[in-house]
Amino acid sequence: MAYIANTLSNLIHQTAFLNLTWGNYLMIVVACIFLYLAIAHDFEPLLLVPIAFGMLLVNIYPDIIAAPTATANGGLLYYFYIMDEWSILPSLIFMGVGAMTDFGPLIANPASFLLGAAAQFGIFAAYFGAIALGFNGKAAAAISIIGGADGPTSIFLCSKLGQTQIMGPIAVAAYSYMSLVPIIQPPIMKLFTSDADRKIKMSQLRPVTKLERILFPIIVTIVVCMILPTTAPLVGMLMLGNLFRESGVVRQLQETASNAMMYIVVILLGTSVGATTSAEAFLNATTLKIVALGLVAFAFGTAAGCWFGQLMKIITGGKINPLIGSAGVSAVPMAARVSQKVGAEADPTNFLLMHAMGPNVAGVIGTAVVAGVFMAVFGI
Repeated sequence: MAYIANTLSNLIHQTAFLNLTWGNYLMIVVACIFLYLAIAHDFEPLLLVPIAFGMLLVNIYPDIIAAPTATANGGLLYYFYIMDEWSILPSLIFMGVGAMTDFGPLIANPASFLLGAAAQFGIFAAYFGAIALGFNGKAAAAISIIGGADGPTSIFLCSKLGQTQIMGPIAVAAYSYMSLVPIIQPPIMKLFTSDADRKIKMSQLRPVTKLERILFPIIVTIVVCMILPTTAPLVGMLMLGNLFRESGVVRQLQETASNAMMYIVVILLGTSVGATTSAEAFLNATTLKIVALGLVAFAFGTAAGCWFGQLMKIITGGKINPLIGSAGVSAVPMAARVSQKVGAEADPTNFLLMHAMGPNVAGVIGTAVVAGVFMAVFGI
């Protein structure tokens, strides 16, 4: 009987029920809410499902992301997370994005670069806000990139600046806001545009030649990486993926980068990001500040894009719909779709998607450039 009692006692004490804190239970509830939003309401499920499931796993079994010791191997998701720290997964994500994305709207309308640049003001607003809240310069820079709505760049910069202790909250905030673009952006866009603004129809973009499409990624890589060499892992992979797409001679590489590889990397990145949200690491004042600053940055970036869109509307005599400025945050193609959706609500015959893709792609490049500027400022 003593043997049976000891066996049952050991079994009971090995269950998660007796080892979890109230914080773990709270994070499990949050994970379930994220899964509900992703599955029931289709809020970027490719991002939110793996993140939420990683969050669920780590709060039931914290050792799944434990670092290796002299006597034990690390947890499964620890090795996924190391690829985040080494900037491998963010760079591969950029390659996949480049292989999937049509840069034609940006090439056809180079003024889109200005709208993409304007949306980066949210990053600098968050940077100074973080400094005011007591974060050091490197931590403030890492936090501020959330304003670009670009998860891979947030992880990349956080790693390069040595701020891995706050990488989890930064990555979760960045990816959560990317997923919630359809909820966060429309009220801000409507606040800074009138009904007449939203009904503006833009003329069809000019055709872009094959030569232009091929030269664009090569020229951007040379120019940007010569000025800011530290951006090469992101900008270089983005442009390489796009060159796969536009060259027409490596179709197998383009299909692999945009499909099989992209989905594998999303699984690894999403679950490892979610696994950084253990209750002990996530439920603290620092995390709350990071989440709040990220929301401020994202909102300010959206507003700045709309403001600059208004300026371009005036300069062009009403030919630019200011809604496309909000797509300058680099959540591709989600932000462009939101511009299209809000414009179509005002006028169902209005088609802004391709026009919004220009600032959207420019925002991806712009966020990587801002990350390079921060690295240069801090001597990385």
